[in-house]
Amino acid sequence: MTRARATTIGFIAVLLWALLALFTVGSAPTPPFLLNTLCFAMGGTLGLIWAGVTGALPKLRQVSLRVYVFGTLGLFGYHALYFSALRLAPPAQAGLIAYLWPLLIVVFSGLLPEERLRAGHVVGAVMGFAGAGLIISGGGAGFERQYLPGYGLALLCALTWSGYSVLSRRIGNAPTASVAVFCLATAALSLPLHLMFEDTVWPVAPLGWAAIIGLGLGPVGLAFFVWDIGVKRGDIQLLGTSSYAAPLLSTLVLVVAGVAAPSMVLLWAALLITGGALAAARASVR
Repeated sequence: MTRARATTIGFIAVLLWALLALFTVGSAPTPPFLLNTLCFAMGGTLGLIWAGVTGALPKLRQVSLRVYVFGTLGLFGYHALYFSALRLAPPAQAGLIAYLWPLLIVVFSGLLPEERLRAGHVVGAVMGFAGAGLIISGGGAGFERQYLPGYGLALLCALTWSGYSVLSRRIGNAPTASVAVFCLATAALSLPLHLMFEDTVWPVAPLGWAAIIGLGLGPVGLAFFVWDIGVKRGDIQLLGTSSYAAPLLSTLVLVVAGVAAPSMVLLWAALLITGGALAAARASVR
């Protein structure tokens, strides 16, 4: 597989993740750990079936425990934080903060031994965090304290996924089929936490179940397999840069679906975060 093809395959994940916020909102009132359990059980099961069909199952025995722990914590941590953030704060605003990860991937990848951190990366980071600050401050209207926990979780979410994606390059020999084990282990880890800390609440309408199935098949299923191919075999800086489309696409989907109301604060925040990624992208190209 060529590097360009792997990068293109990885970008499919970005398109799927544009639906993540919409499906998460649609899955309410299902609590975060239960949602983790259901979605990752589906994604992991489909991944094992795919591995069996392609003959990749024997390779899973060769993967070290360290890799399985790393992948499980990355998937579990990101989605537990993301689902919780969108339950505690307005989805469009929390989603934009969470989507600082494309910018952070470009910045963090500049710290890898074979890469360089340039001035454009720093400028891009400042712009991106300015967009996040605009959201948190309410565009100068003052802090909305009730949403701060959700915004904080969204920021941790961005740090978790960008760190996971960049560090995946350091364990690039693990087969993509191992993502199926990550998913199933994430579901297994989420279930006892749900039973200990959450009330079991199921969707009350068919659309709620459709949203959960959509999550399990796409943003929390296929997306991880194509993303794994992209970050391990493709151009990680170009992939992280092209992911600048994620915050705009996700916000646009929420607005079109009527989940979020369009506003100038939302627009400027999206432009700052996206512009920051583009500034970092230009530095990477140079």
